[in-house]
Amino acid sequence: MMFSKLRFLTSGESHGRGLVAMLEGIPAGLPLDEDFINTDLKRRQQGHGRGGRMKIEQDRAILMSGVRWGNTLGSPISLLIENRDWENWRPGMSPDSNQAGSIPPVTRPRPGHADLPGALKYGHTDIRNILERSSARETAARVAAGSVAKKFLAEFGISVGSYVMSIGSVSIENPTSPADTALFGTADDSPVRCPDADASTKMVELIDSAAEKGDTLGGIFRIIVSGAPVGLGSHIQWDKKLNARLMMAIGSIQAIKGVETGAGFEAARRLGSEVMDEIFYEKERGFFRKSNNSGGIEGGVSNGMPIVITAAMKPIPTLKKALRSVDIISHEAIEAAYERSDTCAVPAASVVGEAMAALCIADAMLEKFGGDSIKETRRNFDAFVENHDKTL
Repeated sequence: MMFSKLRFLTSGESHGRGLVAMLEGIPAGLPLDEDFINTDLKRRQQGHGRGGRMKIEQDRAILMSGVRWGNTLGSPISLLIENRDWENWRPGMSPDSNQAGSIPPVTRPRPGHADLPGALKYGHTDIRNILERSSARETAARVAAGSVAKKFLAEFGISVGSYVMSIGSVSIENPTSPADTALFGTADDSPVRCPDADASTKMVELIDSAAEKGDTLGGIFRIIVSGAPVGLGSHIQWDKKLNARLMMAIGSIQAIKGVETGAGFEAARRLGSEVMDEIFYEKERGFFRKSNNSGGIEGGVSNGMPIVITAAMKPIPTLKKALRSVDIISHEAIEAAYERSDTCAVPAASVVGEAMAALCIADAMLEKFGGDSIKETRRNFDAFVENHDKTL
């Protein structure tokens, strides 16, 4: 994904040899090790409702470049996550032409996946050429890159966390309550990353019920960025607005169908006097708000309040309960193909959401403060924080 100051790419197929993430733009001098990255990779693999693939993989990132003796060099950082399942797929996913035809082609597209439009777009008669890359397995590489961005943001007192608000018909009691960063730790103690213990129990029961029926579930999760300064993003062009950039980043995650910032669609149901965050000033605090319906962004610019993003994930479209489809070769009505999958991946998606938000905010920080080294970026950041109120 292309940002203005960070360049971020992933590559790799679901059952290929591995996944690769490359991140360019992180300044020199950032302390970084594999254990920090692997903590988030482990979080992504957890959550009630995950499928058999998570029992096979034990994702660990290998720092291939850009780090020497525990510190970033300022050069591109590349990360490798090896697929353990590759051993079971060597002939079928081999780059060697001699292995062509070693496994049958997939010709039954699954509704809701990239299968059919991807095959039509690229002219493939084997849908595996599409589903391997469109798989959410790719998000492991995003989480690895996002962990590097989190480490960068932590240098400036900025944290990124998330929690699950609903799965299927079960929601926490007050989904529109103000963001509370204390919920992050509580969320990680839940099997579905939900900070409400009662709702968490009901979500687990709902997932088990769906699994028994061969069905799947989606849900809603919230991401909160705390400590971001005023002035990230800009109002001057459509593609510089921070809310738009975050919506694109989160909306690019597989199965995400809706993204809101702040009160989102709820704001459209209220009077203006109930939505706008009134402005106050105290000499010791500077400018501040007593509410955060804007979600920390006004006019495309961060305003110093926590940045709040909410995302809706559709049910996973790979179902054991067969869906009707059409064979792409024979054009006959058939049942869609089934690939090993999850019943519910909302908890994992929330961790992926953290990664994408972290990458987006890190990009905006570098756009605002620059710096080829962490020391230079911090110097620019500290000077801004110290003086921005005084310049008005």
